[in-house]
Amino acid sequence: MSQRVCRFCSCSELHSFVDLGLTPLSNSFVHASNLDKYEVFYPLHTYICQACLLVQLEQYESPTEIFSEYAYFSSYSDSWLQHTKEYTMRMISTLGLDPHSSVIEIASNDGYLLQYFLEHEIPVLGIEPAQNVAKKAVEKGIPTVTEFFGSELALQLRHRGYAADLLIGNNVLAHVPNLNDFVTGLKILLGEQGVITMEFPHMLRFMQGNQFDTIYHEHFSYFSLQTARTVFSYFGLEMYDAEELPTHGGSLRIYAKHQDDGSKLDTGRVEQIIEQEQAAGLDSIPTYQAFSHKVTQMKRDILHFLIQKKNAGKTIVGYGAAAKGNTLINSCGIGKDFLAYVVDKNPYKQGLFLPGSRIPVYSPDKIKETKPDYVLILPWNITAEIMAQTEYIRAWGGQWIVPIPEVKVIP
Repeated sequence: MSQRVCRFCSCSELHSFVDLGLTPLSNSFVHASNLDKYEVFYPLHTYICQACLLVQLEQYESPTEIFSEYAYFSSYSDSWLQHTKEYTMRMISTLGLDPHSSVIEIASNDGYLLQYFLEHEIPVLGIEPAQNVAKKAVEKGIPTVTEFFGSELALQLRHRGYAADLLIGNNVLAHVPNLNDFVTGLKILLGEQGVITMEFPHMLRFMQGNQFDTIYHEHFSYFSLQTARTVFSYFGLEMYDAEELPTHGGSLRIYAKHQDDGSKLDTGRVEQIIEQEQAAGLDSIPTYQAFSHKVTQMKRDILHFLIQKKNAGKTIVGYGAAAKGNTLINSCGIGKDFLAYVVDKNPYKQGLFLPGSRIPVYSPDKIKETKPDYVLILPWNITAEIMAQTEYIRAWGGQWIVPIPEVKVIP
């Protein structure tokens, strides 16, 4: 096997971080007609770079294979839509955006965010490689380029007259195998006094919250703010502000500009968050290596709990056919003998089967039909939203199970 090197700095000294064994791609749902066919399983083993501290996963499949047709539609989460509405109003106010501005989003999905800028007559452009998802955005009137973003596409867009006053990337930074080319593209497409905002899960909250299930093959990189700043700075982009968000179990939103843009003041919050990371040991390789033992214990605890409940004759179903749920299910060895089925609001997933486990996916109405004893909330980051949608399970004494950061039953 060829020697592993860091996807950012090319350092060849990589240490094991978390090894979750072999799993299929987390969004490679199985059609009924393919249930008698094999699936491809890939190593799900993350490493950390000695030099830049970037946590990363090897690339086993091309982005085209993973993302050209995608099962995730952002608009099916009410809490996420509210998050983006608030963001839109804040950016319009803070940056003074108007009908003469240019807002571009990378990985714009089904138009979940750009639709709110459009309501204020602010010109937008979406970039979304998944054609099935991009089609939904186009139906909302959002112009969308169905290509993968990088330096080449950025140059093409600049030649067509695009220069972003606001360049957005929500939960896309982790999905990029060629990180350096991607950030180069950001630099090219950003207007002279434009602002980049990126949101991504925060490695500090990942480790504090035992969020091992957010490791999956679509996530090539995992960032602390220190590492993200190092990457952006290398390509001439300066982070002048950052804030912590509750989304996805704890995320960061960073604000970046061209290094020679003197129109924006440093808020000091980037340094404050990096100091928190250093206090938690995120600048030390042994901190990352110790996390693997916590993951092993977490997996045992989840399985022990489910075995106890099943041995007591209880029925358990899952809510949310999420990527993180598939990582948890496959890495813990949870099959149909534990979960009778999983439900999801997204019609695109209903009638399919989870990758690996082959657990069937139904509409949430299935819960009312079968009245299970427990509903396992797989996308635990939106627990409150799911509990509100399934409040009716209390009528028959049903309870919710939240697996992360530790197994918990909510009556």
